[in-house]
Amino acid sequence: MTTPDLQSATEFLQQPAIVIGILIALIGAVFLSLGAQFQHRGVTKVEARHGNGTSGLSGKQLLLLFGRPSWVMGTIMLGLAIVLQLTALGFAPLIVVQPIGIVALIITTVLNARVSRVHLSRATVRSVVLCVAGVATFVVTAAIVAVEPRLQVGQLLAVVIILFAVLGVLIAVFVIFRRRLTAIFYISGAGILYGFVATSAKVVINRVIAGSVDLLSLLAVVALLGAMGLGMYFVQTAYSIGAPDLVIAGLTVVDPMVAVVLAIVVLGEANQAASRAPWAIPVWIVAGIVAVFGVVQLARHPSETPRSVVDAAPRRVQ
Repeated sequence: MTTPDLQSATEFLQQPAIVIGILIALIGAVFLSLGAQFQHRGVTKVEARHGNGTSGLSGKQLLLLFGRPSWVMGTIMLGLAIVLQLTALGFAPLIVVQPIGIVALIITTVLNARVSRVHLSRATVRSVVLCVAGVATFVVTAAIVAVEPRLQVGQLLAVVIILFAVLGVLIAVFVIFRRRLTAIFYISGAGILYGFVATSAKVVINRVIAGSVDLLSLLAVVALLGAMGLGMYFVQTAYSIGAPDLVIAGLTVVDPMVAVVLAIVVLGEANQAASRAPWAIPVWIVAGIVAVFGVVQLARHPSETPRSVVDAAPRRVQ
């Protein structure tokens, strides 16, 4: 006899739109990984030749990035990843689509090891497994309990207000403590911002589909673009002082966790189903702790990219 929870999961995953959304998100994760590798190569070269010794890329360095073909190619790939992710959000609930980006962590870790010509240590592999296991638990649980309710104006307003507050706090911390900030701050900050970007995009997409475009929707788009711009700057700075697999690990863990929390607390995507499956909340909490612990361990044992390899290795894309 099929239990209610397994039956709801089966019915949920049998919906064609959900399957399409998952497949699109998986393709987007591949572009995210490749884009990260190419962007990291471009940022590392600019930092090596024009570094100023401070935390955070300067305006001159940002302009120089546009002259690096590898960075431009990576940016195009990341743009495609974002488009695919937004498209997936039109087919499936946020709490199902967003965590799938963890696939990019696996691809990036392997690619970075091959490019750097280093072997993955046991600590690195263990950290990646923890990240993947934690986020995968998020996805599976979300697939079982996810419900996509009709979104209201108040929910969009709440997301926009919180997003502007988060932008203000992150900008203030950056301005005051810029020279002391580490890669973890930039990675976490970008992950938080991208989590809000995904949530805001989901609400706006649903309102466009419903034909409810208004001034608040336009304000949400402005906040979304601002968060995306600051998040992109944080990511580029993180690339200049951290390995690409660490950056992707932070993004693919922090981003979906923020998005899932917003989806549950603000959008109510899992409220109704979670009331029928109260076990989901503690499972999410444990999964989140495991995933975050994996990121912390990866920060302590990253698969480093030797600067000599980056500078000396002959590649067509520079």
